[in-house]
Amino acid sequence: MTKAENKDISTEEAITIVDPQDLMDVLFSTADEIETEPLAIGIAASPGAATGKLCLSVDAVLETVDAGEEAIMFAMETGPEDEPGMRWSSGIATAHGGLASHAAIYSRGLGLPAVCGIAELTVTESSIDIGGITINEGSEISINGTTGEVHAGKIDISEAETPSELITLLDWCDQVRLNRIGVRANADTREEATESLEAGADGIGLCRTEHMFLGERLPVIRKFLTAETHDAQNDALQELITIQTQDFVNVLEPMDSKPVTIRLLDAPLHEFLEDSHEQNPMLGLRGVRLALVTENLYRAQTRALISAAQNRLEASGNPIIEIMVPLISIKAELERTLGWIREEIKDSPISIPLGTMIETPRAALIAGDLAPLVDFMSFGTNDLTQMTYGFSRDDVEASVIKKYIEMDILQESPFAQLDALGVGKLVQQAINSSRAINPEIKIGICGEHGGDPTSIRLLANSGVDYVSCSPPRIPIARLVCAQESLN
Repeated sequence: MTKAENKDISTEEAITIVDPQDLMDVLFSTADEIETEPLAIGIAASPGAATGKLCLSVDAVLETVDAGEEAIMFAMETGPEDEPGMRWSSGIATAHGGLASHAAIYSRGLGLPAVCGIAELTVTESSIDIGGITINEGSEISINGTTGEVHAGKIDISEAETPSELITLLDWCDQVRLNRIGVRANADTREEATESLEAGADGIGLCRTEHMFLGERLPVIRKFLTAETHDAQNDALQELITIQTQDFVNVLEPMDSKPVTIRLLDAPLHEFLEDSHEQNPMLGLRGVRLALVTENLYRAQTRALISAAQNRLEASGNPIIEIMVPLISIKAELERTLGWIREEIKDSPISIPLGTMIETPRAALIAGDLAPLVDFMSFGTNDLTQMTYGFSRDDVEASVIKKYIEMDILQESPFAQLDALGVGKLVQQAINSSRAINPEIKIGICGEHGGDPTSIRLLANSGVDYVSCSPPRIPIARLVCAQESLN
């Protein structure tokens, strides 16, 4: 309802009475009524519905798209090498993984429907077996990322259409939340940055630099990660600096005059190496740990950022950059890496605030000790949830969480809705202890919870300065942040 339709309703009342679910219904494609039973129901990992040809490889997706047809990519699980196929697909489905898996996060960033954790799914080279039914590659298949359903054949889909009334409503929302709660985007490419800006983002709260080495870029990062000599590592780093400089320009240009938070490399080795030899890879040699055993990595990325900033200044741009160090759990880790970064930025043409991600329980518990070292903190709630619960974010949802919800042990997946009693308390304690030491510290959240209405309300009440989420969910975050600003 708009003000024009009811002269007695105020702008504030209009914002308050809108249900965020109503936005979901207009922002994402929906499946029309389906009479047949689904082949299987997995985890609804990214909203929207899609129908097209079953594709089981990157090549199959590209061939299908080149022929002018829609492609639905199926896999046991996805990794960086699948990026070209995922980017051109109309939808993605996997046997493994959950709401915080590679496929789910990447799909939400692209605004693609995705269904993950399909327990009944087996993928071979030429077909899939799902619920005891074999479907050959090239056959029609459909997925509903809002409900988690997979259907054989085509289904009727209503495409999303943004009404003009929604644009007006969101403009009101921005006026209300101004200087109260910011809404940023998780974006890694020029396309995502541009989409985020069009969706109303105040900036980028998480640019994941490891996502810049997907698909055909994998050999570049693998060359660095597998270098056995100092010279080989330096050669790889020089190539990385050249590539990253342009990558950073691509993200900074559309976001000119808005803050862009660059997270330095956080590459889980099992996703980037063919054989990482790690038993528990998400807790292994990644993030700051990788940087500490290969000192020049974060130095190289910082040099690339400074070059990108200089590039934008020469083009009369106004780059605003923040650098974030991931996966801290020990104060000395942060001190050492920030020391390297400060050496590199001392001659930077612009001022660059430095911060860290709070994504381990220990980091949350010692946040007061970390606060004097940084200008900002951002909660990575995907990993913080994983480590607090001891739940693997890659594979626990289908095997454990789904059953826990059926057994009424859990009401919601903690990867979908922030756990108030455990993870939420760590967040609140970290905010309180940080601001007690450093009242000016800026605090954000860049996990997937940044796009969930219930989680946003909890985080807003905890005192975060901004939330950051995937580009398609930005309008929802703008609405909820405005609603919380009125409370």
